[in-house]
Amino acid sequence: MGDGSGEGVAGGGGVAGGEGVAGGGGVAGGDGAVDRVGRTRAGSSGERLTDVGAMLRALRRRADLSQRELAALSGVPQSTVARIESGRGADPRFRTVQRLVRAAGGTVGLVAGGALTVGDALAAGAGEVASDDGWRDAAGRRYPAHLDARRVRTLRDWPGAWWADWYTLPPERWPLRVPEVTFDLNRRYRDERRLRERLLAGVRVRRVTDGVPETCWRLVAELPDGDLVGELRAHERSLDLRYGVDLGDRREVVLDGVLVAPQLQRLGIGRRLVGRLVEETRLVGPHAVCAIAESAGVQFLMACGFRIEGSRPMALRLEHR
Repeated sequence: MGDGSGEGVAGGGGVAGGEGVAGGGGVAGGDGAVDRVGRTRAGSSGERLTDVGAMLRALRRRADLSQRELAALSGVPQSTVARIESGRGADPRFRTVQRLVRAAGGTVGLVAGGALTVGDALAAGAGEVASDDGWRDAAGRRYPAHLDARRVRTLRDWPGAWWADWYTLPPERWPLRVPEVTFDLNRRYRDERRLRERLLAGVRVRRVTDGVPETCWRLVAELPDGDLVGELRAHERSLDLRYGVDLGDRREVVLDGVLVAPQLQRLGIGRRLVGRLVEETRLVGPHAVCAIAESAGVQFLMACGFRIEGSRPMALRLEHR
């Protein structure tokens, strides 16, 4: 299945396709010290100062452009874009690289010695997407840069794992083979994921003490502007009082609940809140943190390090008549 970009892809985290090779280029510009980007004249150090292919892939990833879309915007043949990114053939001319970078929203120039410099547009997008240029598909081809390839760490990381939220199956009984790497073909999904990751990078977790008893915990996750995106509440209880025996003032913490804003769920904010609670309670004395949960809450707490106890409380209700 292809995306029309010259970089073949398969849906649902399948196999990504290759990159064509061909000639092409423009007229060299600059001060005459450099004929082509990455190649210097005799008398200089002879070092390749810039990985132009990696730079273009990063720019395309930031701008969410396929090779074909970048070629159409820049007027450079798609085959030339593929050749530059793959690093095959002669080094590209400066004018060609300049057209490509500008079309992707960046700026480029040459400094003394022929080094290629890229403007702030690339730096502004750095770190937005956790895609690894070193990943290859089964045929050894690089995944299309703009599709945000990412490692599949749990079943929920792969959109094709339709059974992840309803069934608990051992790996040998999974109905489909789960790939090591997946990606998003839908641009809206990519935009949403990138926004979520940018927001996550700015989240901080802190404990609120104003108006909260010393034996209670209220932890909040906030964005830099102060918006609340997550909250955890817990309280301490005495096992001596619970069981009616002297256990030497033995205490534990009861987790009352964890809430995370729907648009930022499954990004690890809940785990950060629980982790902070564990760290703080370890310092003040309680020997354990316990919780009662069901369904997805059980899976979440187990992912945070909780273990299911042998005894199970029963849910009881008294209706007023």
